[in-house]
Amino acid sequence: MEKIKVLIVDDSAVVRQIFNKELSRDPQIEVVGTAPDPYIARDKIVKLKPDVITLDIEMPRMDGITFLKKLMRYYPLPVIVVSSLTHKGGELALEAIEIGAVEVMSKPGAAYTVGDMSVELIDKIKAVAKLKVKKQDITPANTFVPVERLAMTRTTNKVVAVGASTGGTQALQRLLSALPGNAPGMIVVQHMPEHFTRAFADRLNQVCEVEVKEAEDGDKVIPGRVLIAPGNYHMLLRRSGAMYYVQVKGGPLVSRHRPSVNVLFKSVAHYAGKNAIGVILTGMGGDGSEGLLEMKKNGASTIAQDEASCVVFGMPKVAIELGAVDKIVELNKIPGQIVKMAEDAIGLRG
Repeated sequence: MEKIKVLIVDDSAVVRQIFNKELSRDPQIEVVGTAPDPYIARDKIVKLKPDVITLDIEMPRMDGITFLKKLMRYYPLPVIVVSSLTHKGGELALEAIEIGAVEVMSKPGAAYTVGDMSVELIDKIKAVAKLKVKKQDITPANTFVPVERLAMTRTTNKVVAVGASTGGTQALQRLLSALPGNAPGMIVVQHMPEHFTRAFADRLNQVCEVEVKEAEDGDKVIPGRVLIAPGNYHMLLRRSGAMYYVQVKGGPLVSRHRPSVNVLFKSVAHYAGKNAIGVILTGMGGDGSEGLLEMKKNGASTIAQDEASCVVFGMPKVAIELGAVDKIVELNKIPGQIVKMAEDAIGLRG
């Protein structure tokens, strides 16, 4: 089997050494080179023709965002951004995704060990290595035009739980921007590091009719609100009487992730049962499949994104094979399917 060729671009010699050592442990990966800045990286890309690049954002001579724009325009290939765990890093990482980066990770630190990082980075490299990245001229983030926005005649107390990973930031933006302001309350796990989820939620809140926020412990799940699990914390649904709310807590990695889609979905299965809708979007691995099956067994309606519209058809594929999915739907049609399921439930109660 041909090895996946990786180029590491980072101004820190220590980071380059750590990444090189950790990635080289995997027999399917070959680190073909490292570069301390984009100028050297440019020459090595042409010479070494890597399959995947890991890219720091804040670097000397040329910043990572400027370099990524040039790369996506003239020599597009899968790029995984590995950035510092800061609020500024979160904003820049989101911009990188909008430009064309396929994944975002945080560098090892207080909340993220080298071991955890290595396992996740290796998984991501394998997932994106064969992606066909298209050339693109970059449009500013604030020019985003949503798909046609849907409408609901009545509100519902249905709970919609969504899980996503690789490619999920773009998928969620398309999904959420199409929802009406009185859409069912929604709780979302997107695999992203700490601080990045806050920037992601704030960005979505600017382009959506629903309120989008990074979840805080005790936040209520109500119509017109979308709660996104904060990076490095699990999010669970809880219920007090007729009111749903979320619990945000620490804990070990589950299915190699924190937050974990399985943790969310299993809590939704328990506390919401048939009053829930489960949606699993693009992403690598199988996080969420077992939880979605529990939701279905407890009476929830379940949706998976179809293969053609996924960046990585991993999570939906595993869920489908497990028998956890009622409907397989193209991304742009998922908002309409959610609204239909919610309105059908209103009709049944009425």
